[in-house]
Amino acid sequence: MRSAQNPAHNYRHVVVMGASAGGVTALLALAKTLPADFPAPIFIVLHVGADLPCMLPQLLSAVAKLPARHPQNGELIAPGVLYVAPPAHHLLLAGNRVLVTQGPQENGFRPAIDALFRSAAGAYGPRVIGVVLTGYLSDGAQGLRLVQQHGGLTIVQDPRDAEQPDMPTHALALTTPDYLVPLAQLGPLLVRLTSVVE
Repeated sequence: MRSAQNPAHNYRHVVVMGASAGGVTALLALAKTLPADFPAPIFIVLHVGADLPCMLPQLLSAVAKLPARHPQNGELIAPGVLYVAPPAHHLLLAGNRVLVTQGPQENGFRPAIDALFRSAAGAYGPRVIGVVLTGYLSDGAQGLRLVQQHGGLTIVQDPRDAEQPDMPTHALALTTPDYLVPLAQLGPLLVRLTSVVE
């Protein structure tokens, strides 16, 4: 039914993911576990300094079976791609396109995890799978709650498993997630969730 409304939506789920301190290690470990036929697009916000180059797409491409890149503003969303927010730009979703914007900072960050999660929740509702990983401070907590309020699935890395537990802990303070898992279980869980036929 949803595919008929928008033929470009040739994926059933959209995965949005946020990380900060410890995130590069966590994201590389996760990327290694995802199969080449992973059916959903994955959108990633990693906090990086605005004046620093972000090498995450290259690092992910070196270990993952999926392509990884910084998207262009207005780019059509494709399944099975790891989209990484460019430094100093928010990564947002609108319809079947990616928006790369320089809006104001949120929670002291641009890109901000909350901004990505909020746009995904508004655009895709119950099709969203939101994931909060290791990191300092609380970015992502409010956004994950919005994902859940819009009917999406929520996943939080177990703080005891995270290199930096702040972000998972703050997320747990606002939301009882559908899944609380160590990093090693995240890849298989995402594969299972995105393979569910609606």
